[in-house]
Amino acid sequence: MQDVSFERRAQLNSGAPSSHLMETLCVDFAELMRVAVPQVDAATLLAMQGAQSEGIVRRMQRAGELLAVKLGDDGFAQLAQHSSDTVRGWACYLLARLPHLDLAQRLERIKPLADDPHYAPREWAWLALRPQMAAELEHSIEQLKPWTLAPPENLRRFASESLRPRGVWCAHIKALKDYPELALPLLEPLQADPSRYVQDSVANWLNDASKSQPDWVRGVCARWQQSSNPATWRICQRALRSLA
Repeated sequence: MQDVSFERRAQLNSGAPSSHLMETLCVDFAELMRVAVPQVDAATLLAMQGAQSEGIVRRMQRAGELLAVKLGDDGFAQLAQHSSDTVRGWACYLLARLPHLDLAQRLERIKPLADDPHYAPREWAWLALRPQMAAELEHSIEQLKPWTLAPPENLRRFASESLRPRGVWCAHIKALKDYPELALPLLEPLQADPSRYVQDSVANWLNDASKSQPDWVRGVCARWQQSSNPATWRICQRALRSLA
């Protein structure tokens, strides 16, 4: 983070997209909110400033909470179209805080951000909705099944990444650590996906599961490897890396 110059930080705080994670971590959320969402009041900016020392995920959650209160449903479209990937990430967390939407509605509305050309909103999209998806696990799996067949690789990857048993920067999902077979309706359609982005997510999903259910993962990979598809073999090799 120390390598990000003062000039570059000023650009980020004015709405420029980040180039890598360190730049994202350098963003002053209160300053960016002041510029990107000029209708917010001083109290909101002060509350956002007070969260600046917290971790990045908590700051994203806090921004979503504050903006959901101030902007409501109309704020989603405003934020989702902004040039800053961080602001588009706020749109994900605002969407997660709108009380009148059910999971199917949230998933439908978040699709453009789950397929965002910038990596960061794609990550914020699943991180923002994961708590609700974990709480409504069976319903979430049913809702995500069509995503495994979606033409955009980013949406197929969302179907796998959003419900990883252990995940990254998020709470674990105990039910999937104990019973990973619940997610087979999402994993099976992706076992030979041509996208390496999707392959890596499926492999990481299975690697997560191998920490608690190694025999189950070995069995899945043994069954999948009856195929001669190179994508399937690559997934399984990566999935079994912790068991080698």
